Amino acid sequence: MNALQGRIAVVTGTSRGIGRAIASSFAKAGAAVAGCARSGRAGSFLDDLTTDEKSRCLHAACDVRVARDVVRFRDEVQAALGAPDILVNNAGIVARGPALDLAVETWNDVLASNLTATFLVTQAFLGAMKSRHVGRIINLASISGRSGTAMLSAYCAAKHGVVGLTRALAEELRDDGIVVNAICPGSVETEMLKQGMPGGTAKMAADDIARVALFLATTAPLALTGACIDVFG
Repeated sequence: MNALQGRIAVVTGTSRGIGRAIASSFAKAGAAVAGCARSGRAGSFLDDLTTDEKSRCLHAACDVRVARDVVRFRDEVQAALGAPDILVNNAGIVARGPALDLAVETWNDVLASNLTATFLVTQAFLGAMKSRHVGRIINLASISGRSGTAMLSAYCAAKHGVVGLTRALAEELRDDGIVVNAICPGSVETEMLKQGMPGGTAKMAADDIARVALFLATTAPLALTGACIDVFG
């Protein structure tokens, strides 16, 4: 399947879980994919690809919480591959614990990793998208961005913020030919589920969410913008 042949995609958080599955699926659909993670190359989506698929992709170290790191990553991507047609903001972390005992440093890190990072990465690549009047932005929110989850106050706040940011950007960029949507997964078989909901039962695999992302990146109508796609299993 070559639904993304000739397209350039940027995906954050591609060393594991949903981000890795999305990046791999995009590459297998023909896209040139730039992925990133704090850990850099080790254990990235590149390990899932054929030699030919790898040849048009890259994976870099980037701390998406840090503006200068994001700008460096953007410059590397655009120098190597060009301006992206598709941006997937997936990187994030979770912290579990009662709000009463939650350290402000933990709160700040969860919001930075999930929400501020989504803003920083979008801002970094948005100029190139706007200049070409084309682009599809996909933000990974969560069922926790639609409802409350006990013991996950920071994560819920961050993912509710991602939903709000998605809707605001969709309206702001409507006349620029750029669509912005969010995916709100329920329990997916990932390390994050084990951290956030110990003993929780996964209803889906990461590949299930990758299929939703592929739809939003390819055949979803341009009129579909500002949507939050619930995938609760």
